[in-house]
Amino acid sequence: MKYMNKFSMSGKTVFITGGVGLLGTEITKAFSEAKANVVILDIDKSKGQKLTLDLKKIGGDVEFEEFDITDLKNIDKNIDKLCSKYGRIDVWINAAYPRTRDWSDKLEDLKLESWQKNVDAHLNSYSWISRKVCLIMKDQKGGSLINFGSIYGVVGNNFAVYEGTTMTSPMAYAAIKGGIINLSRYLASYFGKFNVRVNTVCPGGIFDNQNEVFVKNYSKNTPLNRMGTPEEIASATLFLASDAASYITGITLMVDGGWTAI
Repeated sequence: MKYMNKFSMSGKTVFITGGVGLLGTEITKAFSEAKANVVILDIDKSKGQKLTLDLKKIGGDVEFEEFDITDLKNIDKNIDKLCSKYGRIDVWINAAYPRTRDWSDKLEDLKLESWQKNVDAHLNSYSWISRKVCLIMKDQKGGSLINFGSIYGVVGNNFAVYEGTTMTSPMAYAAIKGGIINLSRYLASYFGKFNVRVNTVCPGGIFDNQNEVFVKNYSKNTPLNRMGTPEEIASATLFLASDAASYITGITLMVDGGWTAI
């Protein structure tokens, strides 16, 4: 057994929604380095084309497709087009993070319309995309779907980490991420007999030049005493998608520095 071969993605076609986001960019780079045929799916055409060009210059097999996960009415049609163009879907990663401009409003200021829009854009899009992708993978007799959850889809919020800042965590975020996690379990159970694996990656707090007070508050509540990096999330995602994880489905992989362990 050549174990390192199990981590190779050579010959596999991988679709990444939100592929030019904070996490998506590193996930795209990781799969490109692992020799996958990567298709970046994002609404940011400028960033998508630049990342594609940069990775092609170093030998990556990467393409960009403008793709809006919130266009629910056309999800099935748009995924069929992708499948027709690229042949098959070996791996699909839902890493997009759609949200409204008032997403970060406090609970007291939350409007029903905003709540509904965010649930539609994030939870409902993940759900409908996942359903369609799994049905395609069923026909292919295999595939790996990875959805992105969060620590706050698993445990309650620690609002103390926001003290001394204007930051907060939206109520919708907890509901959406919790829903995505159990959606993945449902699909893993339903499609397992067709050799379709469905798992969830749950990042903890990822450093992105946030308020220094927040970073300090967050870090001291984490066993590893720091925030995570996009590269650490990308590595975990690559593992779950690879043949190294061939007997893993229905799990919620916490990549959180130990946050949910205490």
